Amino acid sequence: MSVATDQIGPPAATAVRVHVAGPAIDTTTEPETRPRPELSPARLCRAKKAYTTRSVAARIDADPTGYTLLDGPDVTPNPGDVVLARIERLGMHTRLESPVSRRQLLYVGDEILVAYGHRYAPDQFEAEVPGDLRPVNLVAAGGLAALATSKHAKVSDATAIQPLGLLADDHGVVTLGRFAERRLGGQALGPRMGPGPMVVAVLGTSMNSGKSTTVSSLIRGLVLSGLTVSAGKVTGTGAGGDPHGFADAGASQVLDFTDFGFASTFRLAPAQVRALLASVVTELSTPNADVVVVEVADGLYQDETAQLLTHPTFRSVVDRVVFAADGAAGAVGGMDVLTRAGLQVAAVSGVLTSAPLAMREARSMLDVPVVETSDLAEPDVVRTVL
Repeated sequence: MSVATDQIGPPAATAVRVHVAGPAIDTTTEPETRPRPELSPARLCRAKKAYTTRSVAARIDADPTGYTLLDGPDVTPNPGDVVLARIERLGMHTRLESPVSRRQLLYVGDEILVAYGHRYAPDQFEAEVPGDLRPVNLVAAGGLAALATSKHAKVSDATAIQPLGLLADDHGVVTLGRFAERRLGGQALGPRMGPGPMVVAVLGTSMNSGKSTTVSSLIRGLVLSGLTVSAGKVTGTGAGGDPHGFADAGASQVLDFTDFGFASTFRLAPAQVRALLASVVTELSTPNADVVVVEVADGLYQDETAQLLTHPTFRSVVDRVVFAADGAAGAVGGMDVLTRAGLQVAAVSGVLTSAPLAMREARSMLDVPVVETSDLAEPDVVRTVL
């Protein structure tokens, strides 16, 4: 292993590496080795920054000096570590979402600043963070580095990238958690006392079942009803499309898991996922908020989602659920899961509502309203549903 540093003179006996990615802090001690030159500010500024690294990019924009690269065969990356990598071969992702959500065109040889993180995306990739700085993949346009282990048959191979080193400063490895504007609060919330905003959670059968569109429609309908709405995304893979969409629909405040220092929530400990739900809802529950709408990513059988919705914390935080389904059978099966979890489902919506026949099938089997997603943006409809 080699440690990049701008220090001149004898190194300290040890260098302590701290990862702050949530409530738990992982601290390991690594032997200090020979110094390396400081990473050129010009080179760091030229690197294309990802949406997931926007908090780090803001610091770099303010002052690009004092950064180095940590590399070597015994360097172990962790989820949330920021890495400088080079594009080796273009594949599925040919553009990188910038900190302001501009789609940056990628070229072979480009250097990019992204974050390590596991990925769960049945329609694209399953990917994991490896135990060293081996070649990996860009597995999400928002800026996620991981080794793709499987993919959907209809998508291209993942873009190949070569890690050049973990970004480091005087305090150690640069992590999203250390640079995040917000920190996780308590790992659970007890029953709420006194008045507060209604909390509505949108869950779905799967990826691309219409959850984010449902959230945006709910926000729009509630805002047009004269209510103040805050919105958030509790789990998923970091990207700017959904948060920006919630803001465009009229949400007065928007937060998601990336604001707390997570590039992805796949494989997080259950306590961390519960803490994210509690923290997102708590921060969005401002005195003037009438309703808080939050999205929980992926499907009901995804491990983190399944454990979250069956935990008492979820029932103590969430008042109503709107379920986005991709078909009638998924709607019926999902309703069974949610009912057994003791959750109050206000309506079923999502992709299935684009097909009149699917809606007719679902309505014949369910005793909750099946509402077209676009209709949720109508004040009279959303008030009736909630």
